[in-house]
Amino acid sequence: MVPAGTGSTMALTSRTPQKPRKRIKRTLKKRVVKTAAANSHAKRSAVRAGSMVEAALAAFAHEVRTPLTGILAVSDLLATSDLDERERRWVDTIKAGAEHLAGLATLLVDAARSSNSRLEVRQDFFDLRALARNSGDSLAGRAAAKGLQSTVAISARLPVFVTGDPVRLRAALENLIDNAVKFTDHGSVTLKVSPVRVAGKVGVAFAIADSGIGLSLAEIKRLFRPFSQANVTIASRFGGAGLGLSSVKQLARAMGGDIVVAQRPGGGTVFTLTVTLAKARGPVSIMSGSDDQDALLPREPLRVLSVEDNPFGRVVLNAILTELGHHAEFIGRGEAAADRVAQGAFDAVLMDMVLPGIDGIEAIRQIRALGTSQGRVAIIGVSGRGDDEAASREAGADAFLTKPVSPRALATALLEARHRAAAAT
Repeated sequence: MVPAGTGSTMALTSRTPQKPRKRIKRTLKKRVVKTAAANSHAKRSAVRAGSMVEAALAAFAHEVRTPLTGILAVSDLLATSDLDERERRWVDTIKAGAEHLAGLATLLVDAARSSNSRLEVRQDFFDLRALARNSGDSLAGRAAAKGLQSTVAISARLPVFVTGDPVRLRAALENLIDNAVKFTDHGSVTLKVSPVRVAGKVGVAFAIADSGIGLSLAEIKRLFRPFSQANVTIASRFGGAGLGLSSVKQLARAMGGDIVVAQRPGGGTVFTLTVTLAKARGPVSIMSGSDDQDALLPREPLRVLSVEDNPFGRVVLNAILTELGHHAEFIGRGEAAADRVAQGAFDAVLMDMVLPGIDGIEAIRQIRALGTSQGRVAIIGVSGRGDDEAASREAGADAFLTKPVSPRALATALLEARHRAAAAT
């Protein structure tokens, strides 16, 4: 006979071990949920941090390109003046430095963006030969400033007009040219531009060679890693973050090409950047680089309203527009743009995208919302951020310029914007 109460005791004993197991399961489940939530929060924080860095660098690029527009514009204007050889060399040096800074701003923004998403290159119509000539001028100017010899060879078989990303391509070339000159104390630097056969496309090879310090095979292998230099000695002697070549390689691959480096016979290094561009279709665009200086002169003076809050930017644009033969008026806030357009008989509006108060996009919309002929005035968006173009055109801009803006680009953009505005009426 089983003693009274034994059954209940045994039942209690058999159920007791199950309670700790349930508590353990609940505890583990809570920990898994907390870990997942923590990971999710960490991912969101990382994305936010990356977006903040990208936004900060984009703002930096815009602010840097505003004074660079002035430096390049004044350099262009000085280059057309009667200068002696020494003064022209000084102007070339100033222009080369500004072009390098503009390219560096582009590379920095792209480097920040690449950590969050795949780099998307633009497809703009531009003059390839003009870009090659400008890069050659940059190389020659920097070489002369350092007492180096320079050689530029541009193939006659190179096509004129193509479609691609001229801003990033120029930034990549400026970085390679800067390195070639920086790492060469004596001797020469050369740029050779030649077509490469690509089915249905336009392939181009830019070879930048120098007689500088050279690289070993081991140094070449780690050269394109982000934030790395060829060796510690180079980093301490010449400086630099080691970001440029990594970004150039990323740009080259995004443009359907690549970059390779080889030891130069007799000492030095040869970097060869290849890109794939599309054959040009459509009208000549603002990147066209005609050598005809008369192309800068307007057929008739225009009244231009510039919405620009930066005092330096105002001085620069006023100098360019005056040199081009136009009359300029300036206001500093987007809220006042539509009212001023409605009051005055302007032929064109230069609209900066980053303004205090409402931005340039909203200001363009307000101008287009005017129920008068003034609301159909030619509008040109201007920004240090190429990403602003799509939004500005969607708001109603007829053309768009990325800072730094050259006198030729501005002259051509005004002409095109006027044609588009006339066609719209």
